[in-house]
Amino acid sequence: MKSFPAKPWLLPQPVLIIGTYDKEGRPNAMNAAWGGTWDAKEIVISLSNHATTDNLEAKGEFTVTFATTDTLVAADYVGLVSAKKEPKKIEKTGWTIEKAEHVDAPVFTDFPITLECRVKKTLDKSATGFYLIGEIVNILCDEKFIGADGQPDVEKMHLITYDPVHFGYIELGKRVGQAFGDGNKLK
Repeated sequence: MKSFPAKPWLLPQPVLIIGTYDKEGRPNAMNAAWGGTWDAKEIVISLSNHATTDNLEAKGEFTVTFATTDTLVAADYVGLVSAKKEPKKIEKTGWTIEKAEHVDAPVFTDFPITLECRVKKTLDKSATGFYLIGEIVNILCDEKFIGADGQPDVEKMHLITYDPVHFGYIELGKRVGQAFGDGNKLK
């Protein structure tokens, strides 16, 4: 095996799009890869200082969606450009925006699934950012991504993952097994 120095190579890394409104009610989005499950109804995201972090402090509510092959270009763009420098950032994405049902945050309807969240707490706050713990209060899923069982069909979504090794995006693939089931073959 080849050795590498310590790097944030936890794989796969989601390509999260965080939606917020600023104090004037203008929608904003940013791209973040360092996030995951915190608890049964909570997520955690590592955030550096952005317009989004200002909005989170002001409003305390946000949405999180997951980038897809269809949304890749605009999803990457909102990670490259700051709303502090480009006030028309969201307009350039071409995304359709609606107000979330349960929180004061935008829903970008071009994405298959959206988590509506409230800030539960922040950890290790500093001048450079903080860890955001968000409580999931509702999940929205576009009807075209609902499977025969009435649940979201993740395979239909063409979600992408961030490749921190080569700084790229990779489309997630097909189902290869059944969790909490396939391991029974070894019992």
